Amino acid sequence: MQEIQDKVKNFADTHHMQAPLEHRLLDLQSEIGELSKEVLKMTEYGTKPLAYKSEFKGEIGDVLFSLIQVANYFDINLNEALDAVMEKYSRRLLKGSAGSEQDI
Repeated sequence: MQEIQDKVKNFADTHHMQAPLEHRLLDLQSEIGELSKEVLKMTEYGTKPLAYKSEFKGEIGDVLFSLIQVANYFDINLNEALDAVMEKYSRRLLKGSAGSEQDI
C-alpha cells in the first residue's frame, strides 16, 4: 500500500494539490456523499434492487484518493493502520461482535 500512497503523494506534489487538512477532510466527505448518491441512483432512489453501474467505480476511486491524501497529510502508513484495525476487530469478534459497542 505504501506504493499507492507514494503514487498519490507524487501526483499531488506534481500538480500542486497541497491543501490544509480541513480541506482534505471536507473533500473526503464530499466524495463519500457522491459515492452515496451513486447508490441512490443505482437503486433509482430505493425503488429498484441495487444494480451496479460503472460510475460507482470512479466514485470509489475518488474516495480512495481523498482518503490517501488525508493519511499522507499526517504520514500515516495505511498498512499499519489497517493491520491495527484488523487486530482490533479480531479482539472484538472474540467477544462476540466486531461492532464498537465492544469497546464500552
